[in-house]
Amino acid sequence: MPLPPDFHFSQGSLQDFVDCPRRFQLRYLDGIAWPAVQAEPILENERHMQQGELFHLLAQQYLVGVPVARLTAMAQGDPDLAAWWQAFLASAPAELPGQRFPEVTLSAPLGVSGERRLVAKFDLVILATDGRAVIFDWKSSRHRPPRRWLAGRLQTRVYPWLLLHAGLDLNAGQPLAVDRIEMIYWFAGFPDRPERFAYSGSQAAEDGGYLNALVEQIALLADGEGVWPLTPDETHCRYCVYRSLCERGVEAGRLDEADYRDFEPEVEVDLDFEQIAEVEY
Repeated sequence: MPLPPDFHFSQGSLQDFVDCPRRFQLRYLDGIAWPAVQAEPILENERHMQQGELFHLLAQQYLVGVPVARLTAMAQGDPDLAAWWQAFLASAPAELPGQRFPEVTLSAPLGVSGERRLVAKFDLVILATDGRAVIFDWKSSRHRPPRRWLAGRLQTRVYPWLLLHAGLDLNAGQPLAVDRIEMIYWFAGFPDRPERFAYSGSQAAEDGGYLNALVEQIALLADGEGVWPLTPDETHCRYCVYRSLCERGVEAGRLDEADYRDFEPEVEVDLDFEQIAEVEY
């Protein structure tokens, strides 16, 4: 099945392909909703995902000016959420002076001829008064990932590259300086240990080549026939809803054994391209 002409890539869909091409095919091309859970215990996993969604909502509401007292009252019913919220207020990760753009969606063409599109919604972008363009991403994962793991994630490559190529509208039509872009992961459970990734021209060139190659590889597979390859790393299968469909096991992996996986659900980007900042080739 060829890729639909209006198909847009995200860091989540690209990560799915890198983790397991078959998962990408089942989820995005075949549209199969498989009745399985990501992790056990089910209720505990669902609760943690809901907590993550609520924390992101609190942060977004704070950044658009909702009074802190009202947001604090909203968090009081859940001890974990309340602790994350107080940590957010105390560490003030978003208080960098400059223009703040919470929950902003950016888009740019992707692929050798630019016929595809890459889209992402950012938790927060700040164009700081010192000239930096800083991406913040809030994480509510149970474990604090090491730097090497984060560096290998598609989000770490997609977000700075996309801001570089589609952030002109945020900056009054002026290009952003590639070596002044920075991405910061802020962990609600580990507020004093953010992880920072500086960007550079060489990294941007490497990321662009890598992302374009991924898209071309996906398009080539989509133009063919048959079942896409399964991941050779079966640890991915333990937390994949398609594990039984692929005959890679029936039981879900346990939360307490899930290394650094963040089980926040993939947020579908609501596309209104007239309202999305982008750059044309």
